[in-house]
Amino acid sequence: MRYRTTTGLLVALAILVVLVVVALILAPSGADLRAPKRTRPFLIGALNDSWGPTPQVAGLRDGLLELGYRESEQFVIGVRFTRGDLAALPAAARQLVQDGVDVIFADHDDAAKAAQQVTTQVPIVFAMVGDPVGLGLIHTFAHPGGNITGVADLHLELGPKRLEVFREIVPNLHRVLFPYYATDVYAKAEARELRIAARRLGIELVERALHSQEEAQAALAAVQRGEVDGILAPRCCALNISGFVLEATSRLGMPTMFEGAFWVERGALAGYGQDLYVSGHMAARLVDKILKGASPAEIPVEVNAKLEYVINVKVANALGLTIPRDALYRADRLIQ
Repeated sequence: MRYRTTTGLLVALAILVVLVVVALILAPSGADLRAPKRTRPFLIGALNDSWGPTPQVAGLRDGLLELGYRESEQFVIGVRFTRGDLAALPAAARQLVQDGVDVIFADHDDAAKAAQQVTTQVPIVFAMVGDPVGLGLIHTFAHPGGNITGVADLHLELGPKRLEVFREIVPNLHRVLFPYYATDVYAKAEARELRIAARRLGIELVERALHSQEEAQAALAAVQRGEVDGILAPRCCALNISGFVLEATSRLGMPTMFEGAFWVERGALAGYGQDLYVSGHMAARLVDKILKGASPAEIPVEVNAKLEYVINVKVANALGLTIPRDALYRADRLIQ
């Protein structure tokens, strides 16, 4: 009788063990069975010095949707922008921290730096940063360290090529105006690279180091036809220099070259550089890892190598400019 009781107990225990193992196998991978169900969507605070959502933000949103997240139900993106005012970025970043965001998405260098200055706890994912190691944002690409990771670009490396492409579009390009924010470390590095490239290409680079939005507006408004043959815009969007360059396209009938399609779609002649939307789309995978519990310190920084060469044929016609056929063939996109 005692033997039968022991045998029945062993059978019952074996069945219980099997049920527990099956339950663990069927449980979602990495799930914490003790963790309470999340009752609110993840809050992602997008920070930039532009005038609203950028192509990077659009790419981030679409990337999260493709990963299976449901907007409003599982994530919400709120944008804080400073309209070209770099000095206002730290305050905007602090407000995002106070709002309790789960992740800060910073597009471009200054936004990433401002976010890093105000928090060491909230994860930060950047996009379109040219030199994250040189800026002190990360330790290395493979092991960023701290609370920040992201997607870097090749804007600085592409500066000379952008100038070369500009001359291919405008064969009589001899004097090029390059306005930039005087105190921005990255902008000064870009100016150095462009000087070297201009000498090699036989182009005179006319530099304008600007210190305020008022100075930038006045400097671009004072440009007259015949002084220069074209304007090369800096990175978006400090002091609204890019906006004033764009205005010069129509006001002066002046060829202008930008870093991306965003500006070409709004009236610039051409753009050559990283696809800004793709940078945001790539960043979505990094944000996904963080939302699932990964540490930014151990998520390698990626590089967006997707280039986009765009020409606005309608603007070229309005400027009376005949673009060489070879240049048109090499373009990824023509805006008619």
